[in-house]
Amino acid sequence: MTKDSFNPIQKALTNLQDWKDSFGTQHIHSSLELPSGLSESILMDLSEKLKGNFPFHHANYAGQMLKPPHPLSWSAYALAMSINPNNHALDGGPPSSEMEKECISKLAELFGYGDHYLGHLSSSGTIANLEALWVARSIHPEKGIAFSSDAHYTHQRMAQVLGMNSTTLSLDQGWEHGLSELPIEDIGTIIVTMGTTGMGKIEPLSQVLDWAQSKGIRVHIDAAYGGFFKTIGHLLSDSSADWARMHEADSIVIDPHKHGLQPYGCGCVLFKDPHVGTFYKHDSPYTYFSSDELHLGEISLECSRAGASAAAFWATLQAFPLQAEKGFGPVMMACHRAARMAYEFLENSSNLSPIGVPELDIICYAPCSSTKATSTRDISRLSKALFNAGMKQPEPTNSYYLSLFTMKSSALAQYLPNITIDSYDVVVLRSVLMKPEQEYEIVELLSRVEADLIRLL
Repeated sequence: MTKDSFNPIQKALTNLQDWKDSFGTQHIHSSLELPSGLSESILMDLSEKLKGNFPFHHANYAGQMLKPPHPLSWSAYALAMSINPNNHALDGGPPSSEMEKECISKLAELFGYGDHYLGHLSSSGTIANLEALWVARSIHPEKGIAFSSDAHYTHQRMAQVLGMNSTTLSLDQGWEHGLSELPIEDIGTIIVTMGTTGMGKIEPLSQVLDWAQSKGIRVHIDAAYGGFFKTIGHLLSDSSADWARMHEADSIVIDPHKHGLQPYGCGCVLFKDPHVGTFYKHDSPYTYFSSDELHLGEISLECSRAGASAAAFWATLQAFPLQAEKGFGPVMMACHRAARMAYEFLENSSNLSPIGVPELDIICYAPCSSTKATSTRDISRLSKALFNAGMKQPEPTNSYYLSLFTMKSSALAQYLPNITIDSYDVVVLRSVLMKPEQEYEIVELLSRVEADLIRLL
């Protein structure tokens, strides 16, 4: 980001201030006034403290699912937050409420829901999934949910919050066997993850849909991480059939604050059947008077929600449409290419081995040769050593930031049959390549990882 990038923000703030001033001069109350220079001092102190973060903005950071929002997004968020609209009731944020509806319409179109759906933004993917499971419980109050062992841990936690039974589908013998073992009579909804947070897997939506539809079981898609890959789903040959059938699911969750270039605090839930809105029905003695039109708070479990989140996402979609050839498509394709480039590097390495072909932009790998016998204990030890070594390089330009992933040793042996299993679990390396710039840097980053590994051996 250049210094010139601030000019549009300053102009927009001035424009907004003109509107504020049109209501008449207003003096700041003495209780809110700050001594001269205090704001600058505090903000400079804050900027110094923020340097204690890892470089989430940089391609050297290939660790967790963290990246900064696009400058347009955080600028739009800051601009809207200077007013602080609340998208609960329409009069709490008339423009940002309309922006939210427009954003939801575009996401519904992306997933193929057409004109009849219900949805809104939320403060996170976790809350969005909570709402989807709350509706699932409302539809089948005596039945529980099922999800795979690769699903996000919060599904089980949310089931506990809602007082629902949950069943974990074991994948040790594959999906077909796992589905056959489920207690069908006890399950009202099954969750399919489009982009697992561990290895970035696309679960077999088509297979689950065929199975669930024949048994009257609802399907919920957790696409919190992978949802924006729908823009290029038809280009992902291994899972294109699954992306094409997302519109058959009963509900979908996506997290714009992951791949959607948004600040934190922006999730989304969509329901195929708008009649689920009846479960949200409630009254408020002081809220819903400004319009007979449906207020967003009437279809949300949350009450107050930042209208700035809707404004930021709306601004982003003006510049980055949800299309394959422009906007988000090229961004997602670059991330996917980065993961494939990483895989090719690891395949040709004598010291690092890939753990499966990346389906999206997450790749796991082990510090070992695919042709030499290595114990799982040694793999864990070396993974942890590399994890720490990358963050402690004397020169920031030589640094690298990875994450660790714990998996069953027996599962790793399916990818690396020559390893010696001497522990139940094994810790391997994991890289999330969710910044498109990493397409340019991933080979150099992995070269630094390999060089450090050679020194450790």
